[in-house]
Amino acid sequence: MSPPSPHVLILGGTTEARRLAADLVSRPGVRVTTSLAGRVRRPGPLAGDVRTGGFGGAEGLAAWLRERRVDALVDATHPFAARITANAAHAAAATGTPVVLLRRPGWRAGPGDDWHPVDSLPEAAALLPGLGDRVFLTTGRLGLAAFAHLSGLHFLVRSVEPPDPPLPPDTRLLRDRGPFTVADETALLREHRVDVLVTKDSGGAATAAKLTAARDLGLPVVVVRRPPLPDGVPVVPDVPTALERLARLDGLDGLDGLGPRPR
Repeated sequence: MSPPSPHVLILGGTTEARRLAADLVSRPGVRVTTSLAGRVRRPGPLAGDVRTGGFGGAEGLAAWLRERRVDALVDATHPFAARITANAAHAAAATGTPVVLLRRPGWRAGPGDDWHPVDSLPEAAALLPGLGDRVFLTTGRLGLAAFAHLSGLHFLVRSVEPPDPPLPPDTRLLRDRGPFTVADETALLREHRVDVLVTKDSGGAATAAKLTAARDLGLPVVVVRRPPLPDGVPVVPDVPTALERLARLDGLDGLDGLGPRPR
């Protein structure tokens, strides 16, 4: 009797999660489930099984790992999904499930950049009155309440989904999804006469063009740093490295054929 197919649970919502699921599903004998938080109303197609909604904290996730006989857990959530990442680390430790944390590298300031790093959205809001009057806010639809008290500034807010209230009183909403080009971002900053950009350090190429455009126009950029990662969880920067890590995990004999495909 052949052993059961190894089951990999991916905590998704990112481009990397989608790519990893597609690669794993294409390999014979691997079962893949991607879990989505459900915050995006129309997520793109995903390979393998898909579940939507929370688990009920670390204990709920641990129970799901046991019940579904998950052999490996990959946290490929957004770099700012700190609570989900903490729950994943606790659940993996409680159940003895091998875990890999897939995080794209963060952005780094280069020559000519005028970056102002902060640790939170409230800290970003506190800096704005001294940096400019017309703000391009690209921190996503959550957490905009941190800026709601700034009545003297004009905000251009860009997000994929409608933002959660409260919003700053003088706000214009722009619903759009990357990737964006430098030319488009430069035109947008000029059209709206933006004089300061606020962003989270999400990393990746899809939304990095705004940083280049801001540098070219000499605009200050307030960058919210990423939250700290849990201790003791292996972190990888991309899908090929995640596959290599999965192939080396103890007790996953059925996954020993993983790793990047030959080029």
